[in-house]
Amino acid sequence: MGLFTGKKGIIMGVANEHSLAAGVAEFLKKEGAEIGLSHLPDKEGGPPKMLRRVMRVAEPLGIQFVKPCDVSNDSDITRFFNEVREHFGVIDFFVHSIAYAPLDDIKCATIDASRAGFLNAMDISCYSFIACARAAAPLMERGGAMATMTYYGGERVVGGYNLMGLCKAALESATKYLAWDLGPKGIRVNAVSAGPVKTLASSAVGAGDMLTMYEAIAPMGRNISAEEVGRSTGFLLSDLASATTGETLHVDCGYHVMGSPGRAVLPTN
Repeated sequence: MGLFTGKKGIIMGVANEHSLAAGVAEFLKKEGAEIGLSHLPDKEGGPPKMLRRVMRVAEPLGIQFVKPCDVSNDSDITRFFNEVREHFGVIDFFVHSIAYAPLDDIKCATIDASRAGFLNAMDISCYSFIACARAAAPLMERGGAMATMTYYGGERVVGGYNLMGLCKAALESATKYLAWDLGPKGIRVNAVSAGPVKTLASSAVGAGDMLTMYEAIAPMGRNISAEEVGRSTGFLLSDLASATTGETLHVDCGYHVMGSPGRAVLPTN
């Protein structure tokens, strides 16, 4: 009997088999969960590129519920979660692993980001969690847990992370306020602050340089894996974390505790 046997839930934001959300899906499925996935809608009349990517995760795991959802559109969120209710009835967990900023606005210095780019990035990267949590909460009739994915660039300045750092700071604050709002319903809300992993999203903010830096500075002297993020997220969603809410759990081999470059600049023996 697995940790999630008899539990059902939704993971939004699986981009492909390398994404953090895929690591979460693999762990939850292995522990007995029944899972549904969302994906970014494909352009009407175009090739089903987004669907094909998410199916590379869904098919090996035997996941049957795979639906598009445009999280910038309230009516589409409503439609998606109506389909979730029709398929699952009630759910026990919800994972949000969605972030976006226009490339020009994330590549430039924060001071040069456009108003439109800022609003777009905040809408997709932060407000979508609030909007989807609002839609998911009524389906958690027996209580449950929600989790979102963040990064240390929301707490401290990380060169190159730029506008996305502002979005993650807002997302982490939203996590705390949602924990307050949903606590009386028996719903816990937490965030996972993952170290860098090679994903589609991280490639836009220089993941290669970050991976080298983390390995050199983190107390454990290595980088993380999507599988480790999956296990940690599973902990927060499980009954093992029944008294934990409003928390940001760092899964970064200890990088966030460092106040200096540590062994990266210490002389070797």
